[in-house]
Amino acid sequence: MEIDRRRLTAHLVDDEERLLAGRLLDVVEKALAKSEPQATDFYDPKSLQIATGLLGAIPQVSYKAYGGYAQAERQRLLIYPHYYMTEFLSPPLGAVEIAPVEPADNPKPAHHDYLGAVLGIGLKREKVGDLFLTSAGCQVILAQEVLPAVLSHLNKVNRYPVIVQEIDLEQLAVQPARVKEMQTTVASLRLDAVAAYGFGTSRTKMAREIKAGQVKLNWRQTFDPAAPVKAGDVISMRGRGRVNIDEVRGETRKGRTVLLLTRMY
Repeated sequence: MEIDRRRLTAHLVDDEERLLAGRLLDVVEKALAKSEPQATDFYDPKSLQIATGLLGAIPQVSYKAYGGYAQAERQRLLIYPHYYMTEFLSPPLGAVEIAPVEPADNPKPAHHDYLGAVLGIGLKREKVGDLFLTSAGCQVILAQEVLPAVLSHLNKVNRYPVIVQEIDLEQLAVQPARVKEMQTTVASLRLDAVAAYGFGTSRTKMAREIKAGQVKLNWRQTFDPAAPVKAGDVISMRGRGRVNIDEVRGETRKGRTVLLLTRMY
């Protein structure tokens, strides 16, 4: 069954978003043609918001989103005809634990080392969900279809030989996020100014981190310290968590902008 792609995507002007929409609608059409559930790749929160917005305008289908645990950042969608019984269905996911054979020297492999090793066997980022560092190594959520490849071919992280074992999703070492609410004032609604306060560092250092590609705005990498931000935006930083801009509360008498922020780490 064909759907009206032009109508559904007319509001999208960003090339990346239009590409996302095209791939999503391919999955929708496949689910309708086969009359059975079909899974997407993993989406980051921004992409998930776009995808679910599109699906809400297609009455022929319903969907479930899941990333392996309740607060998962990266999630897959299971899309199915609206009449389909899906009480016990969820997107096909798997998980592995990656542990060095011998205790790693300092510095131990970091989040990006494990992710790089997983991608290094030929996987796309879209097939990989959230990662959790543990005392033993790292746990990784995966699309079910790539689980055999990881179990068969991943044997080293950096220079360290590793053991890779499949684990149940119930074994994930999910730690509750720490939450800190903050109110501050900034001279301007620039990314470097807001991120510097939110992550507790200087504006100069934050500008360097942004230029080095360590910061994302609304889940998209940006290299511009002067990028404008607004209420509802999310600033994330590798290894430091994220800062939500909850509210812009006007200006002080001196012309500084009052912000309410929430940091999760």
